[in-house]
Amino acid sequence: MERTEEIAVSLEIVSALEAIKRMKLPLGEPQACSCIIDARSEAEYALDHLPGAINWPSLNNQERIEVGTLYKQVNAFEASKLGAAMVARNVARHIENHVMKLPKTWQPLIYCWRGGKRSGSLALVLSQIGFKVQLIEGGYKAFRHALLETMPLRVAPLSWRVICGPTGSGKTRLIQHIREAGGQVLDLEALANHRSSVLGLIPGQEQPTQKHFDTLIWHALGNFDASQPVFVEAESKKVGNVSVPESLITAMRSSPCVNIDLSLDERVELLLEDYGFFKTEPEFFCQRLQALKELRGRELVDQWCDWIRSGQMHRVVSDLLQVHYDPSYHSSLQRNFKQSASATSFKIGHRSELKTLAQQLMLTSGESQIISN
Repeated sequence: MERTEEIAVSLEIVSALEAIKRMKLPLGEPQACSCIIDARSEAEYALDHLPGAINWPSLNNQERIEVGTLYKQVNAFEASKLGAAMVARNVARHIENHVMKLPKTWQPLIYCWRGGKRSGSLALVLSQIGFKVQLIEGGYKAFRHALLETMPLRVAPLSWRVICGPTGSGKTRLIQHIREAGGQVLDLEALANHRSSVLGLIPGQEQPTQKHFDTLIWHALGNFDASQPVFVEAESKKVGNVSVPESLITAMRSSPCVNIDLSLDERVELLLEDYGFFKTEPEFFCQRLQALKELRGRELVDQWCDWIRSGQMHRVVSDLLQVHYDPSYHSSLQRNFKQSASATSFKIGHRSELKTLAQQLMLTSGESQIISN
């Protein structure tokens, strides 16, 4: 009886909202977690997972398929026996590989998909060893629901500064310089692994799933200081194949704007520096341009591809900006960002001056924040 009570104390079932609160506690506090363990398969983990979670599958991809097939073709009882044997072996392997050298003060937070069987098995064994274990009730599904519920609450208290400027004006570089200078930035393109335009796909880099993109944004929002402004690019609703959460895009579109004014030649040079594949992978460049045939016509797109193949990169990028990107930019900006018409504009003579502008924005935004408070 005494041992049963000890296990009950060592294994605590917590709600997703409570788990989110505890994830922010500093290590050493009684309810803080030492690490977060995702007990789902590798494929489930890849689609999305809690921030910072490590993957200890109770059933790996192939095993999950085998158990699921047996469940459908035979019955739940036979599937449960097979699953139990597989889970027992995997839990033992995780303990041997990861747990043997851990101190008794180690406190994991564990979850699986929803039902708790996979995470519960791991949690029970770890608690029987003597570790204090926290198990998320409802698993990942409950966390996802809590994330969507709390996303607007994380957006609401933040003060946004939206960086505007036509394609190639250095918005991303400015965001990076602001971060280097100690400012708060939400780099949506970096989180999405995409540069947001038809040419924005980064060769060799897959975009996250929509769910994981949401999680990355949600996690970033939770780390911001609401007393300081957050800088963000004037993105469209979609960044490649993923969408910006509604509460965030709404807040961005109603926030003060800063405009970068850079000459056409400088914009072309900046793009040629930032989009290295323009020169190194000309056929990939041509392939991406095929998406513009419906808008700009086959003849023009073929002409651009001819220029690319003959090495006339400056000419094709300049034409792309003037013919495709720039005509729709200003109307789209004014339509979507309410304060863009009153944006403070900064004329930049050379792209290298973006670093100085970042420092200037840090100073002026700090002053305006003090005034508004």
